Amino acid sequence: MVNITHKSNTLRKAIAVAKVTVSKQETIDAVINRKVPKGDVFEFSRAAGLLAVKKTSDVIPDCHPLPVEYTAITFQVEGLSIEINVEVHTIYKTGVEVEAMHGASIVALTMYDMLKPLDKQVEITHIKLKSKTGGKSDITDSDEIKTAVIVCSDSVANGSKEDVSGKTIIHKLEKLKIETECYEIIADDKILIAAKAKQLCNDGYQLILFTGGTGLSERDITPDAITPLIDREIPGIMEAARNYGQQRTPYAMLSRGIAGFIGNTLVITLPGSVKGVEETMDALFPYVLHVFKVARGFQHNENPR
Repeated sequence: MVNITHKSNTLRKAIAVAKVTVSKQETIDAVINRKVPKGDVFEFSRAAGLLAVKKTSDVIPDCHPLPVEYTAITFQVEGLSIEINVEVHTIYKTGVEVEAMHGASIVALTMYDMLKPLDKQVEITHIKLKSKTGGKSDITDSDEIKTAVIVCSDSVANGSKEDVSGKTIIHKLEKLKIETECYEIIADDKILIAAKAKQLCNDGYQLILFTGGTGLSERDITPDAITPLIDREIPGIMEAARNYGQQRTPYAMLSRGIAGFIGNTLVITLPGSVKGVEETMDALFPYVLHVFKVARGFQHNENPR
């Protein structure tokens, strides 16, 4: 199966529809009046559909088992057709489109099986996905975001080590169609870090991502340099990152990363390790981009400190 361990749990919904068409009004009347010899078509097919939704991963090899939090199966009779709607919700790492479509298909097949003794021309005319929500595909921000990536590392700055974490951030931003306009490497120096943040804010950057210096060693001073500059802290950003990381390594709780606005610029401090950077980016993006839409409704200081 596809690896989804890097994804975050979110509320995901899907609605699938199917249509069963019969050849005569007598068949529809038998269904509506609960006169079908095999039983109540609506209730039997609904029960089959509920079971099918929960068992999807048992019969479709590449589907992940997931917690089904809600399923609703409804019917609409229109002429000689019965439209089936199957709505499924989950809070998980992957969507429920296939579960909804599998449920709709089994509801339709159950109807077909129950009605074929009465009508030899029953047809399942279509099964399709009507809608889906949740996950990264729903998060979009068409506005260009002027972005900078700053690597804070003594060893990378003096040339004894190559930067990988900063380039990892840039690569992940590229996948989100965000261009990094500024990429620099500086030493773990409190004055340098603060000065760089002020300069980029003054230059109109909307997003600054610092990587490195969020740990507990004596030279890990990036949060200490940035904290005094923050006008509006957003604790939930790093809470989300640490929670995501903690589910993958018990050491994520040791990160001192912070996030917030300096003037109109969102500043986020990420770990220096490649794994830490990857996990933090996966935890925060593209969801954190919503902050730019929200921020348009707030008044911020015109100039950073």
